[in-house]
Amino acid sequence: MRASQVVGPRTSEIVELAEPVPEPGQVLLDVLACGVCTSDRRAWREQNNPQAPIRLGHEISGSIVALGSGDSRWKIGDIVTGFGGNGFATQALLDEQSILPVPNGLAPELSLGEPLACLVEALGRTEIRKGDRVAVVGLGFMGLALIQLIQLLAPATLIGVDPSPDARRRALRAGAQEAFDPAGVPDRYLREGPHGQELRTDVVVEAAGADSALRIAGQMVRPHGKLCVVGYHSSSDVLSLDMDLWYKGVTVVNGFSPQRGRMLAAMAQGLGLIAGRQFSYAPLVTHRFGLDEVDVAFGLMEEREPGFVKSVIIP
Repeated sequence: MRASQVVGPRTSEIVELAEPVPEPGQVLLDVLACGVCTSDRRAWREQNNPQAPIRLGHEISGSIVALGSGDSRWKIGDIVTGFGGNGFATQALLDEQSILPVPNGLAPELSLGEPLACLVEALGRTEIRKGDRVAVVGLGFMGLALIQLIQLLAPATLIGVDPSPDARRRALRAGAQEAFDPAGVPDRYLREGPHGQELRTDVVVEAAGADSALRIAGQMVRPHGKLCVVGYHSSSDVLSLDMDLWYKGVTVVNGFSPQRGRMLAAMAQGLGLIAGRQFSYAPLVTHRFGLDEVDVAFGLMEEREPGFVKSVIIP
């Protein structure tokens, strides 16, 4: 098998490895698609030990080519997606309890279960109600996916916030009623009205993974509203939450869940939305690259030029 591994800052190489052998409880996939995720960007950018290369990629869809046990519920040829690692390769081992079938007829790059599971789980615990005023701060891949998902919940108002004009246009096409640059969010969404009326949002979902996004999200949420943090914030970053959230009685929801059972249930729900044509990756997957172009894909993520939302590696 062939695999991409990071050997230096922003530098990957292709290596030839022996074909993995699945143990009981595992399946071996031919990787058909693997998404390039923001959470892997720091490792790609900062790897400085060529003697300890790093293999990345965890948003995997693929075809089962070998089973680790004869009594598996899966069979050779099943197209699945799920939770795993080392996905920037022609093959990958996954736990057979951490995968689900891909809806029939769906392109592998449009059936990535892991990122959708993260969003469905986060929104489930945030409990957005019909008629809520909702904002999404950060309109990259995850934020634009959130716009699609939230509009299914019938909010009274759905607002997108991002410095990129291209991202704001995409949010409006995906179902947002309004979209603003962070520096241009109207006062009505930042503070109480002159006669005590409250126009700030009931729920704000932060999807940028940046301190500045948390600040604007905290300003936009109303007293006793909800702030859901979905953006990936590295543990090595120094982050701060506005203490006005405490004075406003805001409920802060951590969008992440470490419980695999919950995440599998969320993935099943998300794949059901794809099968029912209520959600689609088609407007979000804008670039496809081969295995030897992983560095190009990460570079596009860093540059974030107009026209880019998400890269997927097709080995």
